[in-house]
Amino acid sequence: MIGLTGRPPARLIDRVVLTPIDEEKIVPMKLMYLLHILATVIWVGGMFFAHQCLRPAALAQLEPAPRLRLWNAVFGRFFPWVWAAVILLTASGLLLIQQMGGMAAVPIHVHIMAAIGYLMAALYFRPYASLRRAVATEDWPAAGAALNRIRILAGGNLSLGLANIVLVFALPLMD
Repeated sequence: MIGLTGRPPARLIDRVVLTPIDEEKIVPMKLMYLLHILATVIWVGGMFFAHQCLRPAALAQLEPAPRLRLWNAVFGRFFPWVWAAVILLTASGLLLIQQMGGMAAVPIHVHIMAAIGYLMAALYFRPYASLRRAVATEDWPAAGAALNRIRILAGGNLSLGLANIVLVFALPLMD
């Protein structure tokens, strides 16, 4: 296969992880890369499942009060994983960038990936507290409004997350 530059593209692992580093850094870099990918799978995969699978099933099967209780319980279990994933993504991403020589040395797709990731993290956490409070007090209209805000943000974050995955794998192939 020939890339856009007229030469065969490098292996993806070489382009994303191993390009500007010393041989002794390969194992720690691969471990950081693995943790970065696993955290991405947990976060983006969880959003995909919730938005595309659980939401339609819950809407079809449950009345508003039980549906809102279900979502509150689901988010109570999912968000700690998301928080851990955000911390792990940030830490592993910064370590990978540092090992590759810093932001000035990494390719543009790493800058794009980081910017999208930070935007995703900034959008995610606030509405859950509103849902939790409203469900606890059985204020179903407020809980429904909070869940709708979460749905919109999760849909946007899911789109950003999937776009980020595509970009990080597609852009290096265009060099």
